[in-house]
This record gives sequence, structure tokens and C-alpha cells, in this order.
Amino acid sequence: MRVLIWHVHGSWTTSFVQGHHTYLVPVTPGRGPDGRGRAATWEWPATVREVTPEALRTAEIDLVVLQRPHEAELVHAWTGRRPGTDLPAVYVEHNAPDGTAVGTRHPLADRDDVPLVHVTHFNRLMWDNGRAPTTAIEHGVIDPGPLWTGRTGSAAVVVNEPVRRGRTTGTDLLPYFARSAPLDVFGMGTAGLAEHLGLPAARCRTHELPQDRLHHALAERRLYLHPVRWTSLGLSLLEAMFLGMPVVALDTTETREAVPPDAGVVSNRPEVLAEAVRGYLADHGRAARDGRRARAAALARYGVRRFLDDWDQLMKEVTR
Repeated sequence: MRVLIWHVHGSWTTSFVQGHHTYLVPVTPGRGPDGRGRAATWEWPATVREVTPEALRTAEIDLVVLQRPHEAELVHAWTGRRPGTDLPAVYVEHNAPDGTAVGTRHPLADRDDVPLVHVTHFNRLMWDNGRAPTTAIEHGVIDPGPLWTGRTGSAAVVVNEPVRRGRTTGTDLLPYFARSAPLDVFGMGTAGLAEHLGLPAARCRTHELPQDRLHHALAERRLYLHPVRWTSLGLSLLEAMFLGMPVVALDTTETREAVPPDAGVVSNRPEVLAEAVRGYLADHGRAARDGRRARAAALARYGVRRFLDDWDQLMKEVTR
């Protein structure tokens, strides 16, 4: 099958393009948001082919995977065909809705010709999907292996742009947790975070690493701290579990579904989470045991094979 998909979310797309299809990824001069082409920091197979807007006009396309509202118009402008009418299409919604649960109508809510695919069951519930046919296909993660050593007595946090995103990603909670453990914060746009939070640099170190170095760096930290209040289930949380890291996380959105009770501590009580952080720092053996259970749970539920099988089934239904 020839699948047209934009390079929007690198980690998710890396798993998606491992399937047995040809993936057409738009590329434009300057490689801006609508034409990034192939990934530079992830390994993608040769079946991922860059294609210009001009070449799309005559390209054979079996399915369009939309991920942003304006992509439907891009498809029409670049191919002369309309998703859902002239071309089979699905729309992947990666995010939890902004706003309240009663005022979160999805941009596709008034269409019934393009299935809406959520990445978590929580997101499917919280969005107002209108008359759009909906399903949930949970994340699939390429196994990085059991790399955890926990040799560094600190907590790892992964978040992009923590200053801008603020309370959404729990950035305001980091000073509280920094009293219990030094924090290593990984992600883009993290420079200057310690100063912004009023923390000594030794209590809040920041790192911007390419994907091929991130997993090994995370695995050196004793535990994974997930202070996120409101976002979709982060792939970084699942990747940490695959690495064999114990998890300390807020009990929000889909987190409790992903983290079983014996793989870490999930709670909305900051004092409970802080005690868990201190406990893992003090007891490497406990961290190792819970980390092994976290890895087993992630392998069982979020393996890339299950993810690709789910997608293959949906593709067959949509293109039938």
C-alpha cells in the first residue's frame, strides 16, 4: 500500500513506518513544517520516500494519514484529490483536547467520511467526536532494550519547551520534586530552566540530546519522573518503561492505564510521589525490581508489532 503521511511527530512516525508499506513523506524547500521529509535523528527504512508537492500530483496513493486540520486542504492543493472523497483517508489525533470536556469539539466532528484515530482511550473519551467514526490505536514503541543501570542518583524528566508549556507539563512542580532528588530534564527548549524556576543548577540539569543518545542517558538515571498534568500519554514515559526504569507519575490522563501498581508509583498527592522518589534513590534494588516490571508491562501492551497489526487492520477496512 502507498501511504501519504507528513513527518509531524518523529517518535510516533518512526514506529508507524516500520510496517510493510511504502510511505510517501512530503518534502519542500527549506524542509519546513509541511515538508520536513525523512527524519534526521531517527532511523527510517528505505520504504520511506520523500516526495515533492509537484510529484504528488501524479503519484499513486492508496491512503492518506492526516494529522493536522490543514493537511486535508494541502492534499487537495497538491494532488487535486480530496481526502475522504477521492482518496481513502484517516485522521490521527495525537493530543488530548485543550479546554473543558464539554467544549472540545474535534475539527473532524462534522465529517463521517474520514475515521478519527485517537492514540489513547482517554483522548477518545474526552474529545467531542461528533459524527466522525472513531477508534483508538494505542502507541507502539520500538524496543530500545533493557538499558537501565540507575547508576546516577537523580530523577529523569523528559519534556519539550517546559517554560512555555508551564502547568500543562507540570513544570511548576519541579522545584517541589527537586527537594527530594536532583533532576535531569531532557528535551528541546530546556536551556535556562533552572534559572527560570529559581533552582541551583546542581538540582536541575538540562540536556538537549539527539534520539540516538537519549535512551542511554535516561537509562543511567535512577527513576523516571512524569509530572505532567494534561497531555496525551507521552511516548517518553513508555520508552522509559521499555528501558526498565521505575516510574513516579501524576495520576492524570492515561497514565494509570500504562503504569501498573508494581511498576512504580502513580498518585495525585505530591507528598506520596516525593516519598517514592526518595525511596527509589535510597534503594537501588527496589528500583531495579519495579523497573523490570515496568518493562514487562510495556512489552506486553505497547509493542510495535501489535501497533502495526492494529494499523494494518484499520487500513484494510478504510481502503476496502
